[in-house]
Amino acid sequence: MTTPLAAKIAREYGTPVAVIDMDRVERNIARVQKACDAAGVANRPHIKTHKSPMLAKLQVAAGAKGITCQKIGEAEVMAEAGIDNILISYNLLGEEKMARLGALQAKAHMTVAADNATVVSSLTQAAVVSGRPLSVVVECDTGRKRAGVETPAEAIALARTIAASKGLKFAGFMLYPTETGWTEAQKFYDEALAGVRAHGLDATMVSTGGSPNLKNLGKLKGATEHRPGTYIYNDRMQVGAGVATWDDCALNIYSTVVSRAGPDRGILDAGSKTLTSDTGSGLDGHGLILEHPEARIAKFAEEHGFLDLTRSNTRPEVGDVVRIVPNHVCVVVNMMDEVVMVRGEEILGTLPVTARGKLR
Repeated sequence: MTTPLAAKIAREYGTPVAVIDMDRVERNIARVQKACDAAGVANRPHIKTHKSPMLAKLQVAAGAKGITCQKIGEAEVMAEAGIDNILISYNLLGEEKMARLGALQAKAHMTVAADNATVVSSLTQAAVVSGRPLSVVVECDTGRKRAGVETPAEAIALARTIAASKGLKFAGFMLYPTETGWTEAQKFYDEALAGVRAHGLDATMVSTGGSPNLKNLGKLKGATEHRPGTYIYNDRMQVGAGVATWDDCALNIYSTVVSRAGPDRGILDAGSKTLTSDTGSGLDGHGLILEHPEARIAKFAEEHGFLDLTRSNTRPEVGDVVRIVPNHVCVVVNMMDEVVMVRGEEILGTLPVTARGKLR
């Protein structure tokens, strides 16, 4: 069954289309800001989820101290929009990136992360370009085995290298503990902090992340800020992690059923180019269909979403427009040039995904 709003959106914009509920967006922003305030840590939201200067400004207006970006291209878009306090939580290398980072640092307060001496050496070039000191945090691996120094001794050594590098300022530590690894993260941080203090340095910025860790907000003694991103929209992964409910999921993909060639199967017009192939930490299928929650989006072609209806008590018909909660909303948003904004049953218009595709 197609809701009246879904029918109207399909008529005006076609499908598949990403739709954000601004009431839920604003509620999510306020809820997490309140949680950060209560935990005594600043909120530095990661914009990789929404990639929108307008939404970043809503987060800052609600009390966020600044924002987090993953790539220079994202930071350039945000700085151009007037956002000033930006952390790039990623190792940056190369002359081209240093020229751009230096230009950014000249007009906005920038902090960057590093987990090795090669990156630190490269960052000195950006400081020279900007003509003012560049703040650098040491990224620490506290269990995810992604990026970050693996031991407190390495963190201390890299902090000393940063402090001794021309144009750079050691600002502190950046951590992304696993959801169950906060005791180990505390031990790592305590040892690293004692070590840098023994060498006359201090960590004024201690940044933890992300949205799945909202249930651990403030658990790290000494943390000054947190970097949640997905919370603004939420998705199946956040519901599965226990940090959001279905009513907190602010972005849905509206998709049309275009085929029902068999009683137990069907085809959506949203395939891998819309919902992406990210299964999201072992979730069953590729998204939750709100109108038919027992149905499975079992697999994809580029423009085909394959419906498995064998367990579904209700069956959509050809032409029905359904609403899908994505598994991983961040990668879905990056597929979109724009999203449609609604409030209640009213369509507000479109919002450009301005930082879309900024992979460099």
